[in-house]
Amino acid sequence: QEQLVESGGGLVQAGGSLRLSCAASGRIFSINVMGWYRQAPGKQRELVATITNSGTTNYADSVKGRFTISRDNAKNAVSLQMNSLKPEDTAVYYCNAQGLNLVYLRFNYWGQGTQVTVSS
Repeated sequence: QEQLVESGGGLVQAGGSLRLSCAASGRIFSINVMGWYRQAPGKQRELVATITNSGTTNYADSVKGRFTISRDNAKNAVSLQMNSLKPEDTAVYYCNAQGLNLVYLRFNYWGQGTQVTVSS
């Protein structure tokens, strides 16, 4: 069974930093895109950042210049370095992976979510 395991959330003051990590495991042939999404209370889940297996990145305008996504293809892992955090960054952050399993079926998996809380 493929799964994503996240770590690194927590409570931080505004202006602080946190690093989120996520690793995929299971019957994975390849992962095309990995990324981070977030959902604040009462709001829809939104894209934070994605990265392809070739290193192409995409960021939400609200995090550009503050967040950096990186990936270790050999470990099927993705990280999100979050700097200059703001209270509006408070949300549950979800890891996402899209790719092919060992029988070449596409998958789109989500992690369990990790809470990030930024106090003012």
